[in-house]
This record gives sequence, structure tokens and C-alpha cells, in this order.
Amino acid sequence: MVNVPKERRTYCAGVKCKKHQVHKVTQYKAGKASNFAQGKRRYDSKQMGFGGQTKPVFHKKAKTTRKIVLRLECKKCKTRKQLVLKRTKHFELGAKKEAAGHQY
Repeated sequence: MVNVPKERRTYCAGVKCKKHQVHKVTQYKAGKASNFAQGKRRYDSKQMGFGGQTKPVFHKKAKTTRKIVLRLECKKCKTRKQLVLKRTKHFELGAKKEAAGHQY
């Protein structure tokens, strides 16, 4: 399980900063796919009419984990950058750490 704090001091490559600053950390999420992207228009055009499914449908899923991508936003200049972490099944952002050992 990976637990990442919601704030992190790291290098900001923004024009105003160019030094270590505090960054706000969020998890990257892919945006909604556009209906007007070239690939989608081509796919929809090919699917029209008779003839069934025209392109392969992927079934052989092998991976059980995802690579975690963090989105870092500089609190000073609002410049954003992305940081890739290793693969993990469980990911938490800013969760409280439980005390190790026996609790009374």
C-alpha cells in the first residue's frame, strides 16, 4: 500500500520559481474521451452499416495493477507537472498513519 502526503516540497521548473517550492499533490485521472478526435471519427465511420465489429476488441488483460501518476501543482506559480510512481494495487492520498506496534 502506498500512502502519499497531500503536500510535497519539490523542484518547480516554472518561469517564476526555478527552485524548490511546496506543491499540492493530486492523483492524475484521464479526461473524458472526445467524440471528435480523429481516431473516434474514423472508428465510428468504419462501424457504420452492415458487417459487424470491424476492429479487434482487446480481451487478454494481463496486468492487475496500474502505474500511479501524481499531479503536482506549485502553490506559488500554479505550474503543474506529473510524476510517475511504481505499480501498486492500493494507493492512498494523505491518509493518517496508524501507530505501529501494540495499541492499548
